[in-house]
Amino acid sequence: MTNSIPELETDSRCILIMGSNTSEGHPLIASRIVKAKERGARVIVIDPRDIQIARLADMYIPFRPGADVAVLNGLMNVIISEGLEDKEFIAARTEAYAEMKAVVEKYTPERVQEISGVPADMLREAARLYARNKPAAIVYAMGITQHTTGVDNVKSIANLAMLTGNLGIAGAGVNPLRGQNNVQGACDMGGLPNVYPGYQAVTSPDAQKKFQDAWGGTADTVVGLTVMEMVNGVGDGTLRALYVMGENPMVADPDLHHARHCLEKAEFLVVQDIFLTETAQLAHVVLPGGAFVEKDGTFTGTDRRVQRVRKVVNPPGNAMADWEITCRLAQRLGAGGFDFASPKEVMEEIARLTPSYGGISYERLEELGFLHWPCPAADHPGTPYLHKGKFSRGQGQFHAVEFKEPAESPDQDYPLTLTTGRLMFHFHTGSMTRRSEKLHQEVPEAYVEIHPDDAARISFKRGQRVRVHSRRGQIELDVRVTKRIKPGVVFIPFHFAEAAANVLTHAAIDPTAKIPEYKVCAVKMETIGVKEAKSQGPS
Repeated sequence: MTNSIPELETDSRCILIMGSNTSEGHPLIASRIVKAKERGARVIVIDPRDIQIARLADMYIPFRPGADVAVLNGLMNVIISEGLEDKEFIAARTEAYAEMKAVVEKYTPERVQEISGVPADMLREAARLYARNKPAAIVYAMGITQHTTGVDNVKSIANLAMLTGNLGIAGAGVNPLRGQNNVQGACDMGGLPNVYPGYQAVTSPDAQKKFQDAWGGTADTVVGLTVMEMVNGVGDGTLRALYVMGENPMVADPDLHHARHCLEKAEFLVVQDIFLTETAQLAHVVLPGGAFVEKDGTFTGTDRRVQRVRKVVNPPGNAMADWEITCRLAQRLGAGGFDFASPKEVMEEIARLTPSYGGISYERLEELGFLHWPCPAADHPGTPYLHKGKFSRGQGQFHAVEFKEPAESPDQDYPLTLTTGRLMFHFHTGSMTRRSEKLHQEVPEAYVEIHPDDAARISFKRGQRVRVHSRRGQIELDVRVTKRIKPGVVFIPFHFAEAAANVLTHAAIDPTAKIPEYKVCAVKMETIGVKEAKSQGPS
């Protein structure tokens, strides 16, 4: 996030939510937005489903899944044509505006209506609401990124923020909500194939020398493989071994039949986790890790907020904290530099080698409670929001982004569009929450949401189950008939291994970020019989 979570509550005059089911995926952040709304902030929700947070919005805008760039270009078209852009910010702090404007001019509200289904007048109203209520924050999540055009979607969001001068000030910004706790911290620490900690490029000679001097053995480092490339590499034999840590690709990866085929071909599969997940069941070796209450350390939240994690109980049995497992394994493999005695010593090395964490220490975190990076020195207060006065690259760059269709669209054989997502009561692949009796009682099994018109087309009768097919597989599950979703679109939560939505999803990836297109694929549906009556919960 360019800005901090509390700013949504205290400073934002408008909050535009797109591709985020905030109240279910990030309920604590949603509570801040509720308080902002009570304070008088305007809220716009753009989503294919009438999600819970849309019910408090000033405007809810449904649209066709995958049409994000068209909708964002349409908003910018209105802002420019009506003179609502921040001309001073554009002139002083940006570049390549003319190229972006030339593309956006083609996306009139009427054309966007044809592409996305958003009524032209609704698009105009939303554009005015966002542009006239500054500071305005954009909040998004994986509904934006999990597309073959995910990078284009994010660039378009950045365009919209710069167009209106909503960067570098409190309460504004471009604010992606991370999908799991400490995902931000994992990326910060180099958990990506192209960077060292602190986003220092592995291809930079200066960075290579720096880390070679600190660690040894990092000369001539090249960019590694992404998650999807690793799974495919195991499948085609170019990668022989895989070490999976705190991840469950046998539920989380797209096209799960293909993922299983690949993982079963691994010569050596190691899984480090706190439960015997679906992926761990395929492993040659399982290393039992510690849960968050069983270890010391830090988490870095979605708004770059670094906080302490404190051990409450010891890990059960032979389990141990992840950092201990990693250090012991490295030592057995003959690596030097893994002789840390505590997470505090790890943090001290992080501060030495990672400029954005240079002023963060256990002592300061104990005193202050948290710090936002960048925090380059011990006397630095941290940075709640980024880009004040200038961008790190100098001028903010506009991008001319054309709309592209998803990798797979509905057709005569597969007439429905599937989109996937999360529920409030379950988390990610369910490896923790589905072991909770209370949470299981709330949503015990998978279901598919369909519009009443689509239910009528397949002659669905109350109590029946359905079989949902894609070109990659099929699953059977319960049905919730609801007007929360548009005709022609169906929604399946992805938490349930026994009816895994990702059996159906497409493995096509964004060419730059290599993120799969979980949010759009083509499916068909048929009824398969009547089940025993049971409560399905609200629809």
